[in-house]
Amino acid sequence: MHMAGQETEGEKDRLFAEELVPQDFVFDAKVAAVFEDMINRSVPGYRTILSMIAVLASRYYQEGSSIYDLGCSLGGASMAMASQIKSKNLQIQAIDNSQAMIEKLTLRLQQSDIDSIHCRCEDILETRLENASVVILNFTLQFIPPDHRRALMQRIYEGLRPGGILVISEKIILPDPELNELMIELYHDFKESMGYSRLEISRKRTALENVLIPETLEEHRVRLQEAGFRAFDVWFQCFNFASMVAFK
Repeated sequence: MHMAGQETEGEKDRLFAEELVPQDFVFDAKVAAVFEDMINRSVPGYRTILSMIAVLASRYYQEGSSIYDLGCSLGGASMAMASQIKSKNLQIQAIDNSQAMIEKLTLRLQQSDIDSIHCRCEDILETRLENASVVILNFTLQFIPPDHRRALMQRIYEGLRPGGILVISEKIILPDPELNELMIELYHDFKESMGYSRLEISRKRTALENVLIPETLEEHRVRLQEAGFRAFDVWFQCFNFASMVAFK
């Protein structure tokens, strides 16, 4: 069985090193091929986040319910949860709108002995959420158009059982401009320490500009509160990356 955080490595991410004018970022076959390397070198604490999502899910999973991993990419969170939760009836719905990601995840699942993860290519804004005890949005919401985020939170809330949780990991904006700029600079230093050049960092930032729209923690809190969640807090933060949990 694949253990949490032990996904098979893909190719090394050199997408923004090539002499091409960067287009808007898309989750295509090129990104899917290097995604594992890209996210581990681009998100500080990513493996910790995956393994702790599994710990949270294990605590709040309700027997006979479903878990939804919305925007699952290559199934890192789903696999971590599948290895952590001890239940014969575990049902994890892993959903992503990238055909390339789902094809790669399907292949990965076929090569493993995990039968609790069911993946499908679908727009999460159209996913039917029901009987859920755990919903995961692991660096997904930031790619959803801002004017669709409120309705998604409402649908997640309605699809959750009482006592269920929603975990949201996101790139965030700090309200203090000076602190925000410091966190961005520290994050870029982190990326350099992971082997990315200043040129690659700059090009990727440009490619993501119109695609990844971050918000403040307060914006997340207000939206979740309005959807009906009774409590919300940050359980992990490193620089301008945070993971939050909300309770129904």
